Amino acid sequence: MTNSPDLQMPHLDVDTAIRLRWALRDIKGKRTKWMPVSPDDVRTLLELGLIEMRDDVPVLTNEGARALDWS
Repeated sequence: MTNSPDLQMPHLDVDTAIRLRWALRDIKGKRTKWMPVSPDDVRTLLELGLIEMRDDVPVLTNEGARALDWS
């Protein structure tokens, strides 16, 4: 198993980590207009430093892109 510090933190359960990883994929694929990410997930991803907001649109940070590359 990889040692990703991003989505395998002790405070995240498996279901949450999976949901956040799919949210990152949707953000990367620019699908959030049709499949919005929940505000709670956006807040969590912001707190983890995996996304940032640009013109009210979530965008992956370099750390967020690396988190997806680890999968």
